[in-house]
Amino acid sequence: MTPDVTVTDAAYARIAAILADTPDANALRISVEGGGCSGFSYKYDLVSGAPAEDDQVFEKDGARIYLDSISAMYMGGSEIDFVDDLMGQAFQINNPNAVASCGCGTSFSI
Repeated sequence: MTPDVTVTDAAYARIAAILADTPDANALRISVEGGGCSGFSYKYDLVSGAPAEDDQVFEKDGARIYLDSISAMYMGGSEIDFVDDLMGQAFQINNPNAVASCGCGTSFSI
């Protein structure tokens, strides 16, 4: 069994704000793809329509995230967060399965 993925209130708030400004999208799709300097990378896409049959759906306060089952296997136990600090604004995925990551934070290896 794969541990659950969690989403912080900051991430939900930012996604809700993005979706409110993007009328042709109703969700943020997060996926894991092969590639990137450390082996895998996270991909973020604004999408419209219904989730796929195998998607996990996370919803709160007008924010909706789709995560496919293959990506969920790589992200089990992860926390999806949004950080706004002196270094900038970005979604961050705190993934306990990642044994190495690149400096940009979007690529990792298991």
